[in-house]
Amino acid sequence: MSTFTTRKVLSRRHVLRGLGATLPLPFLEAMIPAATAASRVPTPAKRLSYIYMPMGCDHSRWSLGQADTLDQLSPILKSLEPVRSQCTVISNLELEPAYPGTHATSNASFLSAARVKHTESSDYYNGTTADQIAAKAIGQETQLPSLELAMDLMQVVGQCDNGYACVYQNNLSWSSPTTPLPAEAHPRLVFEQLFGDGGSKADRQAALRRRASLLDFVKDDMQRLAHQLGASDRDRVNHYLDSIREVERRIENAAAAVESHEMPDLTRPSGVPASYADHARLMFDLQLLALQGDVTRVITFQLARETSNRTYPEIGVPDPHHPLSHHGNDPAKIERMSKINAFHVSLFAEYLGKLAAVKEGAGSLLDQTLLLYGSGMGNPNVHDHTNLPIIVAGGAQAGVKGNRHLRYEKTVPLANLHLTLLDKAGVKLDQFGDSNGIIEVL
Repeated sequence: MSTFTTRKVLSRRHVLRGLGATLPLPFLEAMIPAATAASRVPTPAKRLSYIYMPMGCDHSRWSLGQADTLDQLSPILKSLEPVRSQCTVISNLELEPAYPGTHATSNASFLSAARVKHTESSDYYNGTTADQIAAKAIGQETQLPSLELAMDLMQVVGQCDNGYACVYQNNLSWSSPTTPLPAEAHPRLVFEQLFGDGGSKADRQAALRRRASLLDFVKDDMQRLAHQLGASDRDRVNHYLDSIREVERRIENAAAAVESHEMPDLTRPSGVPASYADHARLMFDLQLLALQGDVTRVITFQLARETSNRTYPEIGVPDPHHPLSHHGNDPAKIERMSKINAFHVSLFAEYLGKLAAVKEGAGSLLDQTLLLYGSGMGNPNVHDHTNLPIIVAGGAQAGVKGNRHLRYEKTVPLANLHLTLLDKAGVKLDQFGDSNGIIEVL
């Protein structure tokens, strides 16, 4: 029996189904009850997204100085220009629980604002992270309460940094102090997680590989649905389907190109694009589809692991990232590190542009999504956790204003920002981590 429904108003949970596949729909006008469509547009689900940039930044090229707006962006932040009206840069936030100052604690404490247990063994202990607190509150109505993504294969056992277990620097998201949530870096596996339907993981993968396209399996439901939708909704669905088809094509192309790479990158899963930028864009596009289809409302994404020795020849930086971060105030090394910082920000800016282009309700998908981009380390040369590079984007539906630079004379806990973003998403807490208040002007 088809899952198509003859109701005049589509449920937000309406999906198209086919053998081995489930296709959630984007927000449509047909999901607005006829009695209320003319008078108001319902507030779509709020979303939260956290993007982690490893190993701090070059403050000399990140800093906005005494400016109160983003009208004159710094070299690292200049790619935000097309979306600066929906971005806020915050200066002088501190992650004090991450001291004594390590890569492991920079990552582990970023979303927990907790002081992790110093151990190399399996008795690790962190705090429940902000994303998982949000997932328990706003993610229970979706297929996936949260989605954890990364760009690198993660070492999960052993000691990785100054006596800290590898689990700390490889996992942003913790559902409890003793339960880290591993992140997925392979686009195909993420795609199957988002659009697979029922059965075991192996069954879903086998079913999806038997078809030429996910869309082939749901085409009958798609044809039935088209008869119920108005012109604008049909255009919106067609654009969404085109995006899914394009992501599928890129995943297939990456897998087909594996055999031509004689020197695989041992930190990157086999079958992903050889270019870091192509891989990152594909992972961002999967996040876009996940939010657009309301598959999940909470996402974490690690752009690279702490202590990553990844090189970036595509932007003229053949040096490994981690050694560059310990630049010893060498101007040439700092300049190359800043190129990596700017490159990461540019990929984030592209993603924001795509979110802004997706219409949802009375605004855009970016309006309905709160995003936090940043690092748990400030100056990587000295491993400090002060004056963190932090950007907040989106959230116009929640009243967040953009084109602003918030400057604090004295350090403010990063936990205050977490508490504030949770509040904006409707998650009410008295305190989070080492917070001592909210950011009232956000």
